[in-house]
Amino acid sequence: MTGETQTDPKVYATPTAEHVSLGGTIRSVLFWIPTVLLFIAIAQGVQMDRLERKAPQLVAALLASTLWNGLVGGVRVAAEWERGVILRLGKFQTIRGPGLFYTIPGLEYVRFVDTRTLVVNIPQQKAITRDNVPAVIDSALFFMVRDPALAITSIQDFRFAISQYTQAALRDVVGASTLDELLSEREQVQQRIASIVEERVQAWGLNIDSIQLQDFELPEDLKRVMSRQAAAEREKRATITKAEGDRLAAQNLVDAANLMAENPIALELKTLQALDSLGNNVSNTVILFPIELARAMKAIAPPSPEP
Repeated sequence: MTGETQTDPKVYATPTAEHVSLGGTIRSVLFWIPTVLLFIAIAQGVQMDRLERKAPQLVAALLASTLWNGLVGGVRVAAEWERGVILRLGKFQTIRGPGLFYTIPGLEYVRFVDTRTLVVNIPQQKAITRDNVPAVIDSALFFMVRDPALAITSIQDFRFAISQYTQAALRDVVGASTLDELLSEREQVQQRIASIVEERVQAWGLNIDSIQLQDFELPEDLKRVMSRQAAAEREKRATITKAEGDRLAAQNLVDAANLMAENPIALELKTLQALDSLGNNVSNTVILFPIELARAMKAIAPPSPEP
């Protein structure tokens, strides 16, 4: 035991194969049914005649079966989301699909392209922000093929190429941003990266859907500092809120006192309300002193001598 904590490995989505053959069954049926019928007919003839007389027919049947197999091999089926890029003698010819189509064996080559929205993982890109904070960022790129012909003929491997270009753009944008911008303005950062990548991959026949920054990994000491800063910020807001509440309460008390000074009857009603609340408790002893008597005594009291 080394004392180091073991973290669970991250699991990334794995894209499926580029093309799932849908024409294999059709090619098998087109090849085996005529071939089996031909050999059945030859076998019946062999039973009725001598084998050496049927040898040329057997050889011809084998040659015909081989030729038929080559012809049937050109049958292709593209799924609804696929397009077949046809190269004839190495030169781009056309785009076919979806559905059943035929390629000339030996002369034409087909490359299937998925036109759905595709996703590429961009795992653990290490970058340093503008304020010199190291960060490890995980992200995912969503894109789709707009022009299958360009995606095949203008770039060697468009998946690998767009992944590498996105990594470079991500590091450039992160290096030009501060840590606070990355944490608080993630949507704007994602849009800046997407616009940079979109400008380049247009020539490859691709369109960017979005780039999602999934996770930020920061140094542990920086995380502790940020935690203390967040706690201090919350404490500051709590103190300001309490002081604001005390100020509003004092202001309300001043307004209430001024209102009662202008309306003596309001003070008497407040006094009666206080007496009513005290009378609900049997342990309290209430001695009533008329307010009018207090005012009369105050009026006849001699003035206090001036110092």
